[in-house]
Amino acid sequence: MPDKPKIGFYWCASCGGCEESVVDLAEDILMVTGAVDIVFWPVAMDFKKSDVEKMDDGSILATMVNGAIRTSEQEEMARLIRRKSKIVIAYGSCAHLGGIPSLANEFEKAEILKYIYSDAPSVINKEETYPLTEFKHNGRYVTLPVFRNIVRTLDQVIDVDYYLPGCPPTPKLLKQAVLTLLSGELPPKGAVLAPDYALCEECPRKKTKPDNVSFTQFVKPHMMLIDKEKCLLAQGVICMGPATRAGCEALCINGNMPCSGCFGPTSRVKDQGAKILSSICSNIEAKSEDEIDTLLNGIPDPVGTFYRYGLAASLLRKKIQEGK
Repeated sequence: MPDKPKIGFYWCASCGGCEESVVDLAEDILMVTGAVDIVFWPVAMDFKKSDVEKMDDGSILATMVNGAIRTSEQEEMARLIRRKSKIVIAYGSCAHLGGIPSLANEFEKAEILKYIYSDAPSVINKEETYPLTEFKHNGRYVTLPVFRNIVRTLDQVIDVDYYLPGCPPTPKLLKQAVLTLLSGELPPKGAVLAPDYALCEECPRKKTKPDNVSFTQFVKPHMMLIDKEKCLLAQGVICMGPATRAGCEALCINGNMPCSGCFGPTSRVKDQGAKILSSICSNIEAKSEDEIDTLLNGIPDPVGTFYRYGLAASLLRKKIQEGK
């Protein structure tokens, strides 16, 4: 009996939702585990780095890596996985685009560490003691991963073959990806394994989207009673649907919440945030500077709104302070 194809999963800088999405396959996980041999999945099984190091290069058919890259350990593991795997899939928004962890690129490394270990309301650290990457005590030598200056997408560190978008990817997309890998009929390298058209195309409120939206105000979802049938943009709620790839089955929309953009842009969009920002700004009714300022006050966090999942992959990527 021939050996089953070997599959791996690994978790970098992310919340863990992508790991749970594997379990969300429900009974289909039996199909997956019956068809493949999972040889590396530290969150669920007792695997060590040394186990992977002992494997032959290229012996793993595919590894799905979720999470952005922030530390030296994550970078080291990504490079090791790349060497051992024929195919590497950036699994989920954080690996694909940087995800919510990459919003940290709005701040300098020193600012982040100072807040976490000194200034946070729940922290008492009068000596302002910070973690050391190297420490020796009583003859014992301990090291910690280095906290890098910037959050990067997986493909900014290693070569990536495919992308499975979403926060997290849906069980349907994961199942399709596994079946595609097993079939051997692979799409072109670099493909995003989801439909290449905007979410608006599969939105259940598509028919109520006006041809020309004239924004008079922007309202945060929790500050109004949202009409469950009407296009969210037509109600003044920022929805990333026009700039976001389809494939999520409009789960947020069906939950009466706007799309926040986790599937990233289509192949025709270079910068997801700039795309929706351009569209919105060209459709505001306000003309005077004061009217525009009042209108834009309805979007208190533009970066967190338009680049919630994709700052690391965007044209902006990182805030650079003058003189640095």
